[in-house]
Amino acid sequence: MTIPSAHDVAVAAERRSAARLLLSHPLVSSSGPHADVFPLVRRHAEWLRKRFQQVLGYRLVVDSSYARLFKAGLGPRAGHQLLRSTGTPFTPRTYACLALALSVLVTAPEQMLLSQLVADVRAAAADAEVELEETGRAAGKRTLVAALRQLVEWGVLVETHGRVSALAQETEGEALITVDRELARAIVAGPLAQSRDGADLVRRAADPGFGGARTYVRRMLVETPVVHLDELTDAERDWLRTRQRREAQAFFELLGLETEIRAEGVALVDPEDELTDLRFPGTGTVAQAALLLLERLVERLRPTGSGTASTGGTLVVGVAVPDGLVDEVLAGLVAEYGGRSGWQRGYLEDPGALRDAVLGLLARMRLLAPAGPVRAEGHGVPEGYEELPPGRQVTDVRGARPGGGGWVLLAAAARYAARVTVRSGGAHREDHDVQQELPI
Repeated sequence: MTIPSAHDVAVAAERRSAARLLLSHPLVSSSGPHADVFPLVRRHAEWLRKRFQQVLGYRLVVDSSYARLFKAGLGPRAGHQLLRSTGTPFTPRTYACLALALSVLVTAPEQMLLSQLVADVRAAAADAEVELEETGRAAGKRTLVAALRQLVEWGVLVETHGRVSALAQETEGEALITVDRELARAIVAGPLAQSRDGADLVRRAADPGFGGARTYVRRMLVETPVVHLDELTDAERDWLRTRQRREAQAFFELLGLETEIRAEGVALVDPEDELTDLRFPGTGTVAQAALLLLERLVERLRPTGSGTASTGGTLVVGVAVPDGLVDEVLAGLVAEYGGRSGWQRGYLEDPGALRDAVLGLLARMRLLAPAGPVRAEGHGVPEGYEELPPGRQVTDVRGARPGGGGWVLLAAAARYAARVTVRSGGAHREDHDVQQELPI
């Protein structure tokens, strides 16, 4: 075996750092928060272009001042949420404002007044028959400000004099902004021109193209916390079964990720604990409540006799959460921990809001999921998509998770089960058996 030279090791480390940055931050500029790594992206641009195209089917554009990795989608309910400065997710109307602003900025002058930009956005909204002001003038302005702040964060807008937040003031303050038209054109990754509507855009963006099962499974692995087997078609499960060991080595070399393989699915784990946009376990009311809820659900609903046909069991990817159990457990957690742990008052006074936030976090982590059709049943699969070759046998996932309504507790939740340690003096300590955060 040939031992790599110090130069080869250094080059591999540089390429891995650049690839990790682009995967977690698909838009990187020479003057943005990751300017220190941007020279590595430019230095290894050609290698990165080829590798991202070969492995994930992603297109990479590297310019003198920015790099843009054009990712593809994964289908319905798999998008990345944009958040306001308050931490609340963008609403559909906020996304509409963002799209309208981009439509104006691609042909805007290099510098313009905030008032002119707002007037142009409103004119574009009128042309598109979109009502900007949702619940009154103040709410409409705050929604537009959230969209403009996102463009500032991306570097599309630079606040030369003043701030875009001046729009939300009663007097509608003025500001001078500088526009980066090239960045504005590079923001949208989906095939807008070919799409008939939003649903068609999501479908087209998720189409893996010529890469078929290989490309889709790789995207699922790097873009989601965990891939359960029934989230894959027969052809995708077949490809993963025959390639998972070799893919593990490839993902480690490209991104420094380790592969965890279980009967129920596969996850990529980041030993450096940084290649993720979700922190779980984490701090704050929602994260704490979610972890405690998960622990109790695993304790109550853990299945028996699970496994695979080869081990004499039945593959269980998920179990049904009985109606009312989430509300019951959360009410108990609020009573037990809410006051003494300093949980947010708003959540303590609004159990419904706490429930929605907790379930939303656990769903994004792929630890809970709404019951319904899965990809193994053909849900979300493009028409004419790759099929399993005749005579090939794959893992049977029929009935691996319940259908119908309600919520399903997924297999990956077991990693967060509580563990009680008994000490010699009779004292015990309760921990949560957790591993590294998973990249999404």
